[in-house]
Amino acid sequence: MPNVMLLRRINRAARRLPFFLLLVTAAPFILEAVIHVWRSQVPRPTKDLDAPFFTTCQEPDVTAERENAVLVMLARNSERQKAKRTIRSIEAHFNKWFEYPVLFLNDQPWDARFIAELNKTAGGRGIFEVIPKEQWTFPDWIDQDAAKESIIAQGHAGAPHAGKEGYHHMCRFYSGCKGGLVNLLIIKSRKFYQLEALRKYKWYWRLEPDVDFTCAVTYDPFVQMAKHKKVYGYTIALWEVGKSCPGLFHATTAWKTLKGLPSSSLWSAMMEASWMPFPFRSLLSWLPHRDASGDVWSLCHFWSNFEIADMDFFRSRAYQDYFEYLDRKGGFYQERWGDAAVHSLAIGMLADPQQVHHFEDIGYRHAKFYQCPANALGGQLPNSLSLAKNKPWSPEIAGGIGCRCECDGKKGSNFQPYCLDRLKQPNSPKKGRL
Repeated sequence: MPNVMLLRRINRAARRLPFFLLLVTAAPFILEAVIHVWRSQVPRPTKDLDAPFFTTCQEPDVTAERENAVLVMLARNSERQKAKRTIRSIEAHFNKWFEYPVLFLNDQPWDARFIAELNKTAGGRGIFEVIPKEQWTFPDWIDQDAAKESIIAQGHAGAPHAGKEGYHHMCRFYSGCKGGLVNLLIIKSRKFYQLEALRKYKWYWRLEPDVDFTCAVTYDPFVQMAKHKKVYGYTIALWEVGKSCPGLFHATTAWKTLKGLPSSSLWSAMMEASWMPFPFRSLLSWLPHRDASGDVWSLCHFWSNFEIADMDFFRSRAYQDYFEYLDRKGGFYQERWGDAAVHSLAIGMLADPQQVHHFEDIGYRHAKFYQCPANALGGQLPNSLSLAKNKPWSPEIAGGIGCRCECDGKKGSNFQPYCLDRLKQPNSPKKGRL
């Protein structure tokens, strides 16, 4: 009988042995994957590195020195009413005090009615320019027939706007044609485009037709960006549509590796570390949106239909080299590489996280997405003559930072906070790791 019991124990142990051996074999790989993911997390600083410039209404300082800046809108003649809506809104909430010029860009000659009505809406500060044909077409090295076939196929595949040729030109234009290089010899040798109407400005605030601003901006964002050494400001962060740009991240990481660029905390925040252990992790690199190590771009990016930026960043040799590399890959037409994704990845590679600012105090709506700050408690300057027309405003809420916001501050936004949280985390004041 004892021998039978012993045999049973031996049999049970034998049956468990393969599992035990598997566990022992897998343990180093599991541990490596855990360490890899842990190291990929972004430590949060102990203090807020990207606080709002102001957390209450300010009396607009109409006599203060301005920055060398311009508001920029790309529009069509057919978008006259939508353009007027945007300009009315930004005039009422900001530019009636600070009086920056408004540059309107079109790839077609402007309609006289558009010019007359929009210049009047902009308080006589409108500048109307036509984009040169060579800056709004396929580059010389692209097979146009193949590109047009690809655009049609992308449209049938359902990628947003990907079936529109003009949209591809727009993405390429905003990705690389807006800034240009300061050195004209370099421009000619590299065939980069430069808009003469923008060359004299340092800062721009991008506008879109059919946009609403819902809070008073009673300070000068350009002045504050310069004062705090920021280069890029945004309001909303979202996921990119993955099927629109499957090759963009491969091209970007190839350029990043070619230039030997280290990964900043902002770049790491854009990534999602793979749980696949080494050496198997690199086998994932052929999948879309993954780097050579198999880690994946989260697709989180700054929504560039609102951006306030220092054009010297986009005029830099590094950014222009990055754009040229992408342009030669042909992905602006063979795929639908969006300017928002291109700008965001460039910021992640080339800017210090502290140079990026989230304008969480600006109420903004474009398409179906919006950001709506709560009004600052006791900070609405009810007796201000400058703000007399900016009313009524929604109820004030403890902890609010908005100024005369007309939207419901209890509903701060209508998009998932995942991307915003990730892109803000390098500057978040909370301690520890995410």
